[in-house]
Amino acid sequence: QVQLVESGGGLVQPGGSLRLSCAAIGSISSVATMAWYRQALGKERELVAAISRGTTENYADSVKDRFTISRDNAKNTVYLQMNSLKPEDTAVYYCTANIRTSGSITYSAYWGQGTQVTVSS
Repeated sequence: QVQLVESGGGLVQPGGSLRLSCAAIGSISSVATMAWYRQALGKERELVAAISRGTTENYADSVKDRFTISRDNAKNTVYLQMNSLKPEDTAVYYCTANIRTSGSITYSAYWGQGTQVTVSS
């Protein structure tokens, strides 16, 4: 069984920073692309940032130059450093990863439980 365990959400003032973490735990053989999505109230889930195992990064236009995605392959963990936060960044943030479990030959997508980020004064 594989789980993605997220941490680091919370309430922050506009212009502030937060760092999200997401660790993949369980019987893992390999982790490919890892990513962060977010879903604001009443809106569809959207991609925020993604990073390949080789550390190629992609960002939504709305977060470029403010957010940085990174990963620690030894810990099967992905991070999202969020700076210059805006009220419109308020959402539930979800991590996802493509994981090949021990004994499997294919990759499957796993999702975290989500962590709330609220940007408000």
